[in-house]
Order: sequence, then C-alpha cells, then structure tokens
Amino acid sequence: MRIAVGMSGGVDSSVCCLLMKETGHEVIGITLRFHQDACETDGLRVCCSPQDVRDAVSVSERLGIPHLTLSWEQIFEERVVQYFIVESLKGRTPNPCAVCNREVKTGFLAEYLRKVANIDALATGHYAKFVKYKGSRLIARARDRKRDQSYFLSLVKREHLDMLLFPLGDLTKEEVRRMAQERGLMVWDKRDSQDVCFLMGKEPGEFIQERVGSTEGYFYFEGKQVGKHKGFFHYTIGQRKGLGVSLGFPVYVCGVNHERNEVYLCREEELYKNWLLIENLNTHLDLDLWGHPKAQVRYSSQEVEVSHIEKKENGYLVTFRQPVRGITPGQVCAFYEGDVLLGGGVIVE
Repeated sequence: MRIAVGMSGGVDSSVCCLLMKETGHEVIGITLRFHQDACETDGLRVCCSPQDVRDAVSVSERLGIPHLTLSWEQIFEERVVQYFIVESLKGRTPNPCAVCNREVKTGFLAEYLRKVANIDALATGHYAKFVKYKGSRLIARARDRKRDQSYFLSLVKREHLDMLLFPLGDLTKEEVRRMAQERGLMVWDKRDSQDVCFLMGKEPGEFIQERVGSTEGYFYFEGKQVGKHKGFFHYTIGQRKGLGVSLGFPVYVCGVNHERNEVYLCREEELYKNWLLIENLNTHLDLDLWGHPKAQVRYSSQEVEVSHIEKKENGYLVTFRQPVRGITPGQVCAFYEGDVLLGGGVIVE
C-alpha cells in the first residue's frame, strides 16, 4: 500500500512512520506547516515550529523515505484560527483541535492526499485505534488511556474513516519512546507539545483580546452587578479562579452574554445540568444502531450515561441519567459504547 504519514517532528508521528515502513508499505512523510515562527515559551514547546519541520525531514532521511512539507498557513488560519475567534466571540469555549482533525490535518488531509498523491491511506500518531463494531470499522480508545485521543477525533467525517490508520493504538507512550530510541530516532526523548498550538503560550482570552481589543464589562450574581471583568471571552463555564470577585463564598462562571458583554456567576450547585443541545451530530455509526451510549462532554471529564437523544428543529437534544457539571457551549460532546467512538458534535446550549 502507498501510505502517507502525517509527521509533526515529534516522537509519536516518527514511530508511526517507522512502523509503516517496517510493515513493508511504500511510505511518504507529510508535514503541514502552520506557522513560520519558532514557538518556545518558558521552555515549553507549544506549537509546530521550523525545528519541528527539520526534525520530520531528518527522521524521514533516517528511514529512507521521501518527505514533503505543505505550507498550509492560510488553510489553518481560515479553518481553525478564525473558527476559534468567531466561536469565542459568540461566548463559547471552542475546541480547535477537534475541528482541526476534521478540517485540516486528519480527515481533510487524507482526502486531499488521496486525490493529489494517489495514497491508499493516511497514518497518524494519534493514540486511538480501529475496531470492527456492529458491522462497521470504527475508532476506539487507545490502550494507553492517559494518552487516548479518540475524543478529538469525534468530529472527523464518516467518509474519511476508511482513509485513516492509527498504528499507535496498542502502544503506551513509554513503549513508543523506547522503540524510537532502539531504532536510533533522535527525537526519542523530545518533549511533547502542549496547549493549543496557535496560542503560542497565551491564554485563550489573551489571544482573542490581541485580535479584537479590550472589552471590559460587568459580572452579575443573582441579577446584581458584583464586579468588573476584562472581557467575556476571558471566561469559561465552571471557572472559579481569576475572577477577582469576593462575595464571602465561592462563585463560578455559569454563563455569558456576548452581545451585552456580561458574565454571570452562580453557586456550584447551579453548574449541574442534565441536558445539552448539539447543532449537528456527526455519526460514525447510524444513530438507530446505538444501544446504550455514554457521553464525554470535555476531554478531561468522565463519561456519563445518556438517557435519550432526540432530533429537534435546531439540533439534537441529549439528556443524561444524572446531572453533569459544567456543560460548556463550544466544547465537543463525544459518544461511546464501551471503548468504541460512535460520533460527536459541538455543544451549542
């Protein structure tokens, strides 16, 4: 098979490339350049940099495979960065990594390379795997649960699934690093990138403020002004720290009004809801084949049992068997049966 491997210059994608080569496939390394500048901040590597491109080229040379770098700065800006800005200015907390997997570096890239490079599949270093479930080839959680990235793949279009391979799904991070060291890949001990890449170490609100300017407004608690804030886009549902409001008891962000630049505060118990609305539900498996799904409303949250999913005029209403803390518009709600990913969508309410 003719396999393209998405190479970020890190150890995961490098071992992914190694595995594809050792399996006997014809392999091409592909690196997407989203930024022109190096992004080292206080010793923390936070995004794709020129050094990452050089590392991907060096690994490709070591493995004896051809390598291409695609300058997709404009595509990334239009499809991911602008999405992040627009959603943030609606008062939501977007998940740009999940959108990027659909619109740029995973699903869309596989479709693009199939057309222009005649590849059979795109392999990536995601910690996830494919399984056969109810007659379909579906994404499932990785063996390394601490690294599992299936949640971020829930928006990938169903038609792109058959173009994708995830060779690291049954490996732990420690096994990946050891394999890279044993095979002489110089990136074996390279630090993992962290945070949203284009933020370059900034807080999300700080990044938005640089684009749109300062927009101070007021906090409200039970209908009364209780303090000033630095702009609604600096805050997310469930936030407690950094509010600068003292009422004698803990308060949390429970909502924003982007049109009036107001941020609403509440007691913790008011953060719990038993429903959410998804505008567009992306299904990897037909909805009528779902049995007893569970939902994950944030990457770091625990799964909760779904009691009902109902199609409405404005989207899909999802209700839960128990209240869920901090459901946040803009975040992704991913659905699972066991370890199998059924699909997902962006929370709008």
